[in-house]
Amino acid sequence: MQPVTSELPVNMENLPINGGSGQSFGYTLYETTITVSGVLTALVRDRGQVFLDTYFLGTLDYKRNTIVIPMVQGFTTLRILVENCGRVNYGDSIDQQRKGIIGNVYLNDSPLKKFRIYSLEMDRSFLQRFTADKWKPLTEEPVFPAFFLGALSVSDSPCDTFVKLEGWEKGVVFINNQNLGRYWNVGPQETLYLPGVWLDVGLNKIIVFEEKMAQQIIQFVDTPNLGQHEYVH
Repeated sequence: MQPVTSELPVNMENLPINGGSGQSFGYTLYETTITVSGVLTALVRDRGQVFLDTYFLGTLDYKRNTIVIPMVQGFTTLRILVENCGRVNYGDSIDQQRKGIIGNVYLNDSPLKKFRIYSLEMDRSFLQRFTADKWKPLTEEPVFPAFFLGALSVSDSPCDTFVKLEGWEKGVVFINNQNLGRYWNVGPQETLYLPGVWLDVGLNKIIVFEEKMAQQIIQFVDTPNLGQHEYVH
């Protein structure tokens, strides 16, 4: 995947992709090189995971826009993976929402420059790039975030089922290159509804994008778990 190169950060909607229409959903990865430690300041929408090379430092969001960069040795890659968590669909500001990094990224009050920006829309065309030769066997300690590939075998007429990701933390599930939905272990919902019409007889490709923590299996169960609830009479 070729990145967009830019002197300064560009928000999702203004990325020069998709025929000039920008990016509407998914994740965006921002990379640049730093040589010093200090206080990093950035306005992200909606959640931004910060990494030094592959080491996870913390998360920026609506409530937190600063993070401490520890000791840096030589040229080090700073990565900020920003998730678009959704959009407001009403009100006067409906066309003024911007996602990704908004404005400059500062390190010790100095703006960082020379960014490489990767659009991770995770649509069907994006997932179709993951050909068989791109995958590697699962290691005991994979580096996150990461994509994981699995399969569900259906021997008869497909039926509705529910995907349960016990032991996973936060990410997105794709069934046969279709986006089934996002999951997060903060709850309350613990299963994702998978319609039978999404499944084929035979092997079905399951791709999971996980941000932080994964297990070697996911479960398909016949009952939903929507978490604790109360009935209002």
